Amino acid sequence: MGTKLFDSELKVMGVLWREGDATAKHIAEVLKEEVGWNKNTTYTLIKRCMKKGAIERSEPNFMCHALILKEEVQEAETDELINKVYDGAADKLFASLLGRKKIPKEQIERLKQMVKELD
Repeated sequence: MGTKLFDSELKVMGVLWREGDATAKHIAEVLKEEVGWNKNTTYTLIKRCMKKGAIERSEPNFMCHALILKEEVQEAETDELINKVYDGAADKLFASLLGRKKIPKEQIERLKQMVKELD
């Protein structure tokens, strides 16, 4: 994914990823509730996402459709984090995550399984 989305734009995408295609009006209502934004703010962000190729809009009702997957964005953001903060070393990120807090046993088991599958 070559498109860098800002946090505010990711909030708009988040509504589409959670709920599927939605009208701009609905997205605005959800974000008013969640973040307190007015309609114009949300509409501006939707337009920015459209310019970046993240959202496609169709009539009737300014129906919005996500053109990029949440997983693509997560992957790109994770890559950027690893490169920016951990000198490109994924194991440093992993060590940092494991060291920060008590991780529930089932999550540890899941991580072990994921590591095994990489072998």
